[in-house]
Amino acid sequence: MAAAAVDSAMEVVQALAEEAAPETAGLSCLVNLPGEVLEYILCSGSLSAADISRISSTCRRLRELCQSSGKVWKEQFRVRWPSLMKHYSPTDYVNWLEEYKVRQKAGLEARKIVASFSKRFFSEHVPCNGFSDIENLEGPEIFFEDELVCILNMEGRKALTWKYYAKKILYYLRQQKILNNLKAFLQHSDDYESYLEGAVYIDQYCNPLSEISLKDIHAQIDSIVELVCKTLRGINSRHPSLAFKAGESSMIMEIELQSQVLDAMNYVLYDQLKFKGNRMDYYNALNLYMHQVLIRRTGIPISMSLLYMTIARKLGVPLEPVNFPSHFLLRWCQGAEGATLDIFDYIYIDAFGKGRQLTVKECEYLIGQHVTAALYGVVNVKKVLQRMVGNLLSLGKREGIDQSYQLLRDSLDLYLAMYPDQVQLLLLQARLYFHLGIWPEKSFCLVLKVLDILQHIQTLDPGQHGAVGYLVQHTLEHIERKKEDVGVEVKLRSHEKHRDVCYSIGLIMKHKRYGYNCVIYGWDPTCMMGHEWIRNMNVHSLPHGHHQPFYNVLVEDGSCRYAAQENLEYNVEPQEISHPDVGRYFSEFTGTHYIPNAELELRYPEDLGSVYEAVQNIYSAEKEHVQ
Repeated sequence: MAAAAVDSAMEVVQALAEEAAPETAGLSCLVNLPGEVLEYILCSGSLSAADISRISSTCRRLRELCQSSGKVWKEQFRVRWPSLMKHYSPTDYVNWLEEYKVRQKAGLEARKIVASFSKRFFSEHVPCNGFSDIENLEGPEIFFEDELVCILNMEGRKALTWKYYAKKILYYLRQQKILNNLKAFLQHSDDYESYLEGAVYIDQYCNPLSEISLKDIHAQIDSIVELVCKTLRGINSRHPSLAFKAGESSMIMEIELQSQVLDAMNYVLYDQLKFKGNRMDYYNALNLYMHQVLIRRTGIPISMSLLYMTIARKLGVPLEPVNFPSHFLLRWCQGAEGATLDIFDYIYIDAFGKGRQLTVKECEYLIGQHVTAALYGVVNVKKVLQRMVGNLLSLGKREGIDQSYQLLRDSLDLYLAMYPDQVQLLLLQARLYFHLGIWPEKSFCLVLKVLDILQHIQTLDPGQHGAVGYLVQHTLEHIERKKEDVGVEVKLRSHEKHRDVCYSIGLIMKHKRYGYNCVIYGWDPTCMMGHEWIRNMNVHSLPHGHHQPFYNVLVEDGSCRYAAQENLEYNVEPQEISHPDVGRYFSEFTGTHYIPNAELELRYPEDLGSVYEAVQNIYSAEKEHVQ
């Protein structure tokens, strides 16, 4: 058998059968082979699910080997969907054949819905109830998520539109699950383990496509704890913290022993691992995400403090969080247990400042102002999370390039999950929905997200009547416009009024003045913006003014712009444009240009041929130039 040359599992089957009984070679002889050998062949990975189904129907012996809960179907499932295996316990009874069928059906349903999104939502943001089809599907949610991940991981530069909508759906599904978990978490009583867990929920919600788990975060922190223990052993080989078992800890009461832990922590974190406060890029959302703090080894006071406090408590030092204004701190009690304490009985630790230990007076110097004693008190989990989300909210309001305002939307969701009756934030959310045009799929729906929010605001604060009335009026006007929607506007390049349009959708261009690379996803024969925009952008100073074609372009920095034809030129070294909305308009990148998806091509039916012609002309010109 060792000499048999085989290229597939079916050839292995045939070779083994011939060796077992050369005079009666055939599949029927396989039943005489040891079960382990047959099982090895059937699990080799070369046989498809259809092959296994056919083999199992040939005789009782093979049918028993291919039983639904056996190793053969488990291997089929594992090979096809390896990432799902982490959800099964080795001790659980699983009908692998049934799981295979359910997962396959879920995949087909997920792909069907993804394929429908472009046609349904091409002209607007996916509306509030646009994900209802996914929510109403039967079967485990992890199967639908896995299929969406499979779509996102498809190789090459094709299926861009599928990937675009699969990402949106996956984003929504995971965020809904995380938000529900966060709301349930907020109902629990406070404990010091919860601070990190709450911070991880915020991290997960803002980064739903990243694989972030509390278990992994704890594992990374435990590795830091091990390094601290190694250093601590050199300071005091009999330190009680060294006797703590993994996952278990108790508080050490002696101040001197606590001080030894903090000294070891400061050495490991700031000298050995080079953690530091991010002074150079302070206003970066990454500073608030715990998984990024661990990866980049930098953060802002609140995130650095949560990391510092978690490590300290794992080693028996009972540090507590202090919601100090402008600079989050930790406090370390120096008084006797059970005694009446005031703010002067604590040392305050600045984890952002390499673990500096501060007095009350030094804390005031830190922020340059005197504060009341109440601001030195301990805060609960909800208050800490409120401050973290408040920081994200401030950053979201500062967003300039990201025209989807994703960080602002995420932080509003998180804040309102904790404090659902915050009138100003509800009003901001309503304005944001209005600005982005995120409407329900059916304009005649009686319960609109925006109107719901506005009605809630009116109930909470009648004084907001003017702002609420303004937004209600514009919301209803939008509904009326949707009813009068005349359908898709088709632009034909052959039409006389389009004779001056030189460039086509899908071409990768370069801005002559600003130097940015972009891809065209729409055009107008003349500038269609209002007089105020034309005046502000100084369009009249252009040689051809606003009486020239203007192009909608996706820019490599993530922005969408409206550029005059005279300011654009072909990019002779085209590269993919890294823009989040590329897949909304294009299905494939060929290496020289983008191919419009069906919805964009419907609006510009004659552009695709012009793209090919333009690309050929560019390369011909380049070839002549080289020669």
